[in-house]
Amino acid sequence: MPAPSAIVLNGIRLLLAGEALVAAWNGVWPAVFVTLAALALTALPGQIASRVGLRFPPSFLAAIALFVLATLYLGEVYDFYDRFWWWDLALHFGSAMGFGILGFLMVFMMFQGDRYAAPPWAVGVLSFCFAMTVGVLWEIFEYAMDTLFGFNMMKSGLPDTMGDFMVNTLGAALAAVAGVIYLLDRAGRLGAPFDVFIETNRTRFRKVFARKKRG
Repeated sequence: MPAPSAIVLNGIRLLLAGEALVAAWNGVWPAVFVTLAALALTALPGQIASRVGLRFPPSFLAAIALFVLATLYLGEVYDFYDRFWWWDLALHFGSAMGFGILGFLMVFMMFQGDRYAAPPWAVGVLSFCFAMTVGVLWEIFEYAMDTLFGFNMMKSGLPDTMGDFMVNTLGAALAAVAGVIYLLDRAGRLGAPFDVFIETNRTRFRKVFARKKRG
């Protein structure tokens, strides 16, 4: 039986493909473009990771697909951004946590999983900065789309941007704290996302497993 994460990922892809066909049948071409773009984005992260010698665990790919579904399909096609005032903030919070965790793993990978190569707080700060940088670049992208193509991605302008920044800061900070706790061996079950990524990319975290053998 397929793993739950694989079922979620394949289900989302089938849903998006089906919605694209229905939209094409009805001649709703903007919806066709958005759903096909979302479908492509569910596959792109895994392809990029494989090009650089990494593997995303199925649970990571399912989480990315859920985010794409929420932001493009539900947000744009079904107008959830206007239906629910908190939708955009929730997505910014979730993406900041996701990029914070990813940033932590990338920094940790630079040390091949050596917990003692840098103080835990320093690794946490770097992961926080990574997540915040992604958030800033996204706000610049929104501004460029609104200015150059007349979109309305910034909604209420400055209040929307500042709200996004504050939520991004909170999500990035929580992810950084989670990374620090993980390095201190106090994460317990909360460390599962870190463990599964490290286990999936064992060759990039050699010192983690070398330490376990010595222990």
